[in-house]
Amino acid sequence: MSTTPRIAIIGAGPGGLVCARVLQRHGVPVTVFEREADPNSRSQGGTLDIHEDTGQVALRAAGLFDQFLALSRPESQEWRLYDRHAALIRHDQADEGDLSRPEIDRGQLRTLLLDSLAPGTVRWGHAVQAVTPLPHGTVQLHQHDRTIEEFDLVIGADGAWSRVRPALSDAQPTYAGVTMVEAHFDDIDHRHPDIARLIGAGSMSAKAGRRSLMLQRNSNGHVRAYITFRGPQDWHADLDLADTEAVRARLLAQYQGWDESLLDILRDNEGGFLNRPMFVLPVPHTWQRVPGITLLGDAAHLMPPVGVGANLALLDGAELARAVIDHPTVDEALDAYESVMLPRAIDNAKTAQHMLATLMPDEDSDEALFPEAAWTAGTLPDSPPVHTN
Repeated sequence: MSTTPRIAIIGAGPGGLVCARVLQRHGVPVTVFEREADPNSRSQGGTLDIHEDTGQVALRAAGLFDQFLALSRPESQEWRLYDRHAALIRHDQADEGDLSRPEIDRGQLRTLLLDSLAPGTVRWGHAVQAVTPLPHGTVQLHQHDRTIEEFDLVIGADGAWSRVRPALSDAQPTYAGVTMVEAHFDDIDHRHPDIARLIGAGSMSAKAGRRSLMLQRNSNGHVRAYITFRGPQDWHADLDLADTEAVRARLLAQYQGWDESLLDILRDNEGGFLNRPMFVLPVPHTWQRVPGITLLGDAAHLMPPVGVGANLALLDGAELARAVIDHPTVDEALDAYESVMLPRAIDNAKTAQHMLATLMPDEDSDEALFPEAAWTAGTLPDSPPVHTN
């Protein structure tokens, strides 16, 4: 840059934090606005498989690859696929030394990124309400406390319900027709050994028609389950989601006829159930350039969680930072970034929608319909994202 731009990143998720880290490594100051009160205000979600051609590229650009490897779990690249009778259909295990998709907890990755930033980079408890482009190319940032600040570049890294996106696009997330209900298990190998044997060292999926059960190992013996089915968003309209036993009974009824070992996933979880309807942005999602504003990650290309969303967010963040560093003006940087990011996002969103339609067909059947792309995609699904602003 011919002059140092004033840069704001909205949202302290992985994509926004990688962007901030790469900028700071090259001497470009940046401020991250995050509405959460502090780094530990809530759980950051489950586990992620970080791909060598996307997420790992970003972590290398951030100078954090070795630290990532020290935290990651290569053994968790193991994946097992069952039918609803608990018959093993496929079992994939990574070769020794394979680092193509090692797993890491979202919280561990976020902490790694946060610790790499200069003190005070993230303004915790600063929720952004809206952004307004100004005639001379700068951008006003409106916060919920009515504070207004002006920046040369505002980056929306604030997830599905982005407050930055409306400055670029009228698109809103819509329900994808599929819901994931999350459940949890602790100390899985000692307290739930039969379920642990189903999972192995990594993750497992059991599939029949419009329903599936997915389990993912996290660190320290924690497992997250995703009870996934196609149906209306208001499937729970006559239920109190806080009534764990009522939700359990409804889910058991939906999975009637499945093997008892799989039904134990619905019976034995610790704590309640979390309803996570799946939302997506339209495909293609593009926008006309607005000076000084852009998007990355789910704010730009929210798609079904089939293993690519977090990796694309990381790559978006690193590439956007590199574009800012390498070009003399913000406009030229955004031209370079969006000309690559938008076509890539469209291609991946089309693939993700196709995979979702195949994995969760409209009609019901006993066939385990997992396309080859899903078999080789590592952990299914990409853990439901935590939208941080």
